[in-house]
Amino acid sequence: MADGTRNTQQGDGNSQQPPADEAALSARLTHLDERLSEVRKDRDNRSARQGSERQTASAKASAMARGFRLSSELVAGVVVGAVIGWGIDRLFSTSPWGLIVFFLLGFAAGVINLMRVAGVAPSDSSDRS
Repeated sequence: MADGTRNTQQGDGNSQQPPADEAALSARLTHLDERLSEVRKDRDNRSARQGSERQTASAKASAMARGFRLSSELVAGVVVGAVIGWGIDRLFSTSPWGLIVFFLLGFAAGVINLMRVAGVAPSDSSDRS
């Protein structure tokens, strides 16, 4: 017994029952297993909660990016139309008619681009047979 092994053939007839230290070890292992299970469940719940928060944050960011893109499409169409109209007015001295006409054309182009980007209207790349 000095070398750490145990003699299983003791004459006390108690070979079926584990010694007290093994019973205590088994109880500690069972308790540790239960605590680990609780910690794993808690960690899984936290990671699921954080994952849903990340998805919500990315959905908000995606919606904001889409909103900026839609607004820039409309503003770009109006600005380009106004600049072209102003240039035509300066070139041909037709003030204010060029600015008015091309401002309205730019607004229409901006609305059409807005509808294409939003997916309401079909894009030009679709097959027209």
